[in-house]
Amino acid sequence: MPIIIQRDLPAKQILQSENIFVMDEDRATTQEIRPLQIAILNIMPLKEDTELDLLRVMSNFPIQLQITLLTVKSHQSVHTTVSHLNQFYQTWGDVKDKYFDGLIITGAPVEKMEFEEVDYWKELECIMEWSKTHVYSTFHLCWGAQAGLYYHHGIKKLMLPAKLSGIYRHKVIHRKKMIMRGMDDFFMAPQSRYTGVDEEAVRNNPELYVVAEGADDAADVGITLVLAYSSRQIFMMGHTEYDRMDLDKEYKRDLAKGINPDIPYNYYPDDDPSKKPNLSWRLSSNALYSNWLNIVYEGTPYDLTELKDVSYDSYTRLHGNDEEPNDQ
Repeated sequence: MPIIIQRDLPAKQILQSENIFVMDEDRATTQEIRPLQIAILNIMPLKEDTELDLLRVMSNFPIQLQITLLTVKSHQSVHTTVSHLNQFYQTWGDVKDKYFDGLIITGAPVEKMEFEEVDYWKELECIMEWSKTHVYSTFHLCWGAQAGLYYHHGIKKLMLPAKLSGIYRHKVIHRKKMIMRGMDDFFMAPQSRYTGVDEEAVRNNPELYVVAEGADDAADVGITLVLAYSSRQIFMMGHTEYDRMDLDKEYKRDLAKGINPDIPYNYYPDDDPSKKPNLSWRLSSNALYSNWLNIVYEGTPYDLTELKDVSYDSYTRLHGNDEEPNDQ
């Protein structure tokens, strides 16, 4: 089944060229089905690239997905045209009275700043609070995951000794959780960040459940994937949604700025930036997002106005309801 997007969204043509089934809103209205309502709060600078990345990894799900693109009102984007934002994006004020099956909160290149120093932090706090009552499950990515852990659970972020950039090996700790369904014991995923989280605080918090962590001898990747409230809050520290060339773009951008970055680990063949990067994480990425959408599909009410507060799904349910006893 397709992703439903606005007819003129530039990502549509690219997805169709990759044989990904997308449907515009006019055709979708002729089908007798309720699509899952998925909002994407896109706070990445290159919004069109992020749109494409996220739509691509959700494209294999068999149920229609109605996508709503959101941006923050309190920050002026300089890398995305005003016309694109006006045509395809809404703000939280436009949708705050609506309900969604799922919400994705992306990362943002503001890791070195304190959360409260970010110019849209107050607005993001409002959105994260609203998500507890108006969204069934929220998927937080990279800095978005750090922001979510800080706001919802008081977990602080910590500066790393150096930027973590590359494709790293990760270990599944609890493969019986639905978010890990069908995953191997180990999976590859991109990382691109200057900060981590207080891991002791995460592990000691009874509301949080670690399901994957770094397992690469080359770097201390740390905690990678954390669940709360029966997966109604998900925190992914990396960028599993990244496409093949995203780290390449970041590396060359930093070079142009004179930052002198390290070559992304385990990314270019022979560590040669002139060579096409290896793609080694697409399968696990697709599985991760399909699993999240399955969690949403199985748990969300048909009538979204009947959605219960996220605290309804307690820590006890987190440890019980989404296990798969036959998954060895």
